Amino acid sequence: MTVSTETICAVATPTGRGGISIIRISGTESVNIAEQIIGFPPQPRHAHYGPFHSARGSIIDAGITLFFPGPDSFTGEDVVEFQAHGGPYIVDLILQEILAAGLRLARPGEFSERAFLNDKIDLAQAEAIADLIDSHSSEAARFAVRSLQGEFSKLINTLITSIIDIRKYVEASMDFPDEDVDFLDSGDVEAKLRSIRQQQEKIFTQARQGILMKEGLNVVIAGEPNAGKSSLLNILAGQSRAIVTEIAGTTRDILKEHISIDGMPLHIIDTAGLHDSTDIVELEGIKRAWQEIENADLVLLLVDSTLDNTESIQTLRKEIQGIAGNSERLLLVYNKIDLTEENARFVQHDLKDTPAVYLSAKTGDGIELLKTVLKDHAGYNTTVEGGFIARRRHLDAMEKARAFLDSAISQLSENKAAELVAEDLKEAHQALELITGAYSSDDLLGEIFSSFCIGK
Repeated sequence: MTVSTETICAVATPTGRGGISIIRISGTESVNIAEQIIGFPPQPRHAHYGPFHSARGSIIDAGITLFFPGPDSFTGEDVVEFQAHGGPYIVDLILQEILAAGLRLARPGEFSERAFLNDKIDLAQAEAIADLIDSHSSEAARFAVRSLQGEFSKLINTLITSIIDIRKYVEASMDFPDEDVDFLDSGDVEAKLRSIRQQQEKIFTQARQGILMKEGLNVVIAGEPNAGKSSLLNILAGQSRAIVTEIAGTTRDILKEHISIDGMPLHIIDTAGLHDSTDIVELEGIKRAWQEIENADLVLLLVDSTLDNTESIQTLRKEIQGIAGNSERLLLVYNKIDLTEENARFVQHDLKDTPAVYLSAKTGDGIELLKTVLKDHAGYNTTVEGGFIARRRHLDAMEKARAFLDSAISQLSENKAAELVAEDLKEAHQALELITGAYSSDDLLGEIFSSFCIGK
């Protein structure tokens, strides 16, 4: 993928009314356009306040103009920003003047794409821009900032450098096969490879935390009518989001709430009670409930602990587990312990080895315990060193690198096959470079940047 020579423009702030809207321009014509709009060429890195003119000389608005000459700008090109009043009509008038001068609207993510192509940021940092904008918690934002500052990339590049160093050593043993010194043995290559493998695993663990910070955990609350599903949603959300009554079948549709537990994002989904019904509306709600269960990371099967309903709960448990695919995606939650006078507790193996939490959604007893169980299930660990945002593709690339490193260790220890070790290290190297974009396809870049906002 090559950098376009066209000068591009876009509104960099959200659509709607506000105090300020920013129009961004990047490319060789930026200064010329700025001169047309404000009447003189702007000085680098100076805030110029004054009127914005149309091509006919009339004043459209008054605001601030900033000029960042390349290569010391976000995109690496000449960049101009107009800070105008935040009315949609005003912003559109200024944008139309810029477009009439021969510029084109930027594609989604094209400013960040140009920054990447001009070596101002790598691919992981570019993705961190979008992740920072989309952050749903303070911890997620903190992790995204660390990625944007290059923390994740530094770890990956250090790993790549270590692999390259060993590749040189292994390939040297292939180039000098008749030397008395055994390069593979004397250099203790296997020990170095195992050290790299441990380093990779540590970064992998941090990346899993980063993905959790970005995507959160999809948790579905399911169960029979009147088990207390809506009450549980309300107490987890910290506000009354769902209607709670004594009437069975109050919830007939899907209700979603986004919350955070110690910085870990959770997407809590309340569903219609699962039971036999002839009501056409309720049946549709039950159908949607099963669809949410199928896509859940974790299902909380809520049980009314005052009822002797083991058989029906067993049936539901089997059905949900059959859809979920494994027992790790299911947690029993026994509600209403305030009525049975039981203690809040967590049981690792309850009802056919399914873990269970005993609580009261009415009094809040056991809710903190449930939150702890949810964090443990997700593998969320606030003590993990550092922290950076990550994506599924990063984890996929690291898993590929891990497989090639394991293969290299095996080929070295079992066969002393230098050629195969070198090839495995090359593949591990390229897999890791997919993360930073040093090795990537145009299709991958197009897919990533097309998901960005226009103006970013």
